[in-house]
Amino acid sequence: MNAVVEVKNLTKRYDNLRAVDNVSFDIGKGEIFGLLGPNGAGKTTTVEMIEGLRKPDSGLIEVGGIDISDGIDRVKEIIGVQLQTTTIYDKIRVGEAIDLFGSYYRRSLPTEEILGEVSLNDKKNSFVEALSGGQKQRLAMALALVNDPEVLFLDEPTTGLDPQARRNVWDIIERLRGRGKTIILTTHYMEEAERLCDRVGVMDYGRIIALDTPGNLIAQQNLESAVEFTTSNGVDKEFFHKLPKVSKVTQNGDRFILHTREASSVLAQLTQLSGENGLNLESISVRKATLEDVFLELTGRQLRE
Repeated sequence: MNAVVEVKNLTKRYDNLRAVDNVSFDIGKGEIFGLLGPNGAGKTTTVEMIEGLRKPDSGLIEVGGIDISDGIDRVKEIIGVQLQTTTIYDKIRVGEAIDLFGSYYRRSLPTEEILGEVSLNDKKNSFVEALSGGQKQRLAMALALVNDPEVLFLDEPTTGLDPQARRNVWDIIERLRGRGKTIILTTHYMEEAERLCDRVGVMDYGRIIALDTPGNLIAQQNLESAVEFTTSNGVDKEFFHKLPKVSKVTQNGDRFILHTREASSVLAQLTQLSGENGLNLESISVRKATLEDVFLELTGRQLRE
């Protein structure tokens, strides 16, 4: 792998707390690398050290072959950063904002090209205050692209967006990968990481506890499938524990999830059980294990905990 970002033995302490504890990983050219972890896991501190916003206590960081410890000004010319919250003056026009940010760099792309990249051509003369939430996120991404960066950092790029706006941002990210951009993505949406990321690193308590492709991580954990359905018969989850191939039953109101490694067998047993007891089963579905299941298995915590 032609590594564009190299992180070796990275450590950051705050008093007695090791926020980042001997972390190492490489990111290849054109790769979308996701960094996942519960709140407080150390992922934000890790990314901020790579961006040059925080100084590590020890370890090596190279971006584009440049050692960040003595070449931060050169690194800033080849990276773009979209923060989770980008505050832009409301009374500035979209095109003016891009022109302004472009003036901060020795080299910048034409404004029209950047607007086309994020599908904001028709908003060039609109004031920022007139943009929707999704359009503001795309503008924030445009500002991170003004210097045509080799490495792009996206921190929670779709937080707070409706499903359609989120998918619009996903499309932009995938186009950027197609142009050979290397992207480091932090997200709280597992579906987002599973769709976009070539590899993900899972952090917990300051360490990388797993690193691989989403598909490989799911396969390695050998996790169970889930049979989901609803019933209005008022039964308790203990009723379904009698099915021999079911390892765990979770219930949320009239919705049930049966966890199993033999989904087809459980479906047949469930059909027989419902017939014998007059149960009305609706919205039956089977889903395979997901990246979210892997995350819970590895950390024992929800992503936002």
